[in-house]
Amino acid sequence: MNNNGLSSYFQFKNVDWSNMWGATWETVWMTLVSIIVVAILGALLGLLLFETSNSESIWAKVLNWIVSAFVNIFRSIPFIILIVLLLPATQAMMGTIIGPKAALPSLIISAAPFYARLVEIAFHEIDHGVIEAADSMGATQSQIISKVLLPESMPALVSGLTVTAISLIGYTAMAGAIGAGGLGNLAYLDGFQASNNTITMVATVIIVLIVFICQFAGDLLVKRIDKR
Repeated sequence: MNNNGLSSYFQFKNVDWSNMWGATWETVWMTLVSIIVVAILGALLGLLLFETSNSESIWAKVLNWIVSAFVNIFRSIPFIILIVLLLPATQAMMGTIIGPKAALPSLIISAAPFYARLVEIAFHEIDHGVIEAADSMGATQSQIISKVLLPESMPALVSGLTVTAISLIGYTAMAGAIGAGGLGNLAYLDGFQASNNTITMVATVIIVLIVFICQFAGDLLVKRIDKR
């Protein structure tokens, strides 16, 4: 395709840049809010799975089974279907089923179980001898968690959170296609449905740039905290 062909295909003068930057901010906002909640909830679920995985207590085994079932079920449901399933709950919690705020419940519930498994795997990869040594020196369970589990697994936790954040960026685009706002919504309504190829292309490029920035920041942080 020559330059004239490209010019006719991509009409940058038809892009409303104020709408584009507004949609970009909505995507970034949905991702940031979601990843903060996912980091907390996923870490707690992953820690719960790890702590109850080898326990001899019947109650711990039951709790592990319940949490594992929750994680496996919600990790297996395709995101676009999960959004639809959670519409009644979203309406009850958020008071609306459209806009960036309405996307948060489905984003969090879809990503937290995924990150929980990554947290559990990170904890299981820690040398068990380090945990036993801390236990033999009289460390309490909370001290083992705060001074052994979290510091030793921190590079893996940050790396897993980076992967989860990138997945969330993709989820926001899918959520946008059904009215959640952001770049996905703009690309679908003002781009695809309006046959405006330029808006679709620009929105895609911005999403790719956000992913690259997220990956770069995550990799840089992992290098700084990894003392191995």
